[in-house]
Amino acid sequence: LPDGDIIRTGVCTAKGVAGYDLTRLIVGSEGTLAVVTRITLRLLPKPAYVATLAVSFDDMVTAARAVSGIMRRAVIPRCVEYLDEASLSLVRDQLQFDLPAQARALLILELDGDEALVKTQTEQIRAFCSRAGALDMVTAGDPVQAAALWEARKALSPVLYKIASQKLNEDIVVPISKIPDMVSRIKTIQQESGLTVVSFGHAGDGNIHCNIMYDKTDASQAVQARKALDKLFAQTLALGGTITGEHGVGLTKKAYLSWEIGDREQSIMKQIKAVFDPRQILNPGKIFS
Repeated sequence: LPDGDIIRTGVCTAKGVAGYDLTRLIVGSEGTLAVVTRITLRLLPKPAYVATLAVSFDDMVTAARAVSGIMRRAVIPRCVEYLDEASLSLVRDQLQFDLPAQARALLILELDGDEALVKTQTEQIRAFCSRAGALDMVTAGDPVQAAALWEARKALSPVLYKIASQKLNEDIVVPISKIPDMVSRIKTIQQESGLTVVSFGHAGDGNIHCNIMYDKTDASQAVQARKALDKLFAQTLALGGTITGEHGVGLTKKAYLSWEIGDREQSIMKQIKAVFDPRQILNPGKIFS
């Protein structure tokens, strides 16, 4: 704690609800409540078998609907990543597999578990994607091929600056069933702003990394970028989402926190901060205005 005292939170048992959940409180506090000195994690067994697929679509909305459909089924992949049209245009020449010329969206899916079961589930997902309008599907035959399928996703972030010199990089999250709606609204924001908006991310949990690209030396583009960001957050919240799934609030999202969190709730949070850190010495100025 800020005064030097050491506290321990959490349990070693499979369940435990004694008192308040201080572990989750501290994990989500962005360093404003305490300094974490030790973390003990429960590890999962390494899966016996992993299947990796790349599925292309001619439209991002169609791909988003496929994601929603997949996640509603009994077969739940361990991850579902997606790249939109702008993303594909940046990495298409780096792909180590054939992508149909008309492809405008790409899903990368992985399943893991018992080999026989995973193979059965993979065929079920392939069949579903085919019915959902997939253009093409590639299944990795070995770990090397699986790594090649992931190269497109891994190569994306470093090449974003080919589009523009600056980006507003956000990590919005919407309910999985609302991903198609959010994709459509991002497309509208892009058209209205005149800027390129690159979207990719963790479609399996509704987490979209949305990059609004602009030239920071162009005053009009900077204004449009900020307006696009306002619209992005407003549309996200309108769909029952949150303005940040991973990055946190920090400094850059402080102005938007009240869009999602009410005054009363913020007051309670500030009181918690005061109990942990009465002198306001841990990460001062972060999260709250």
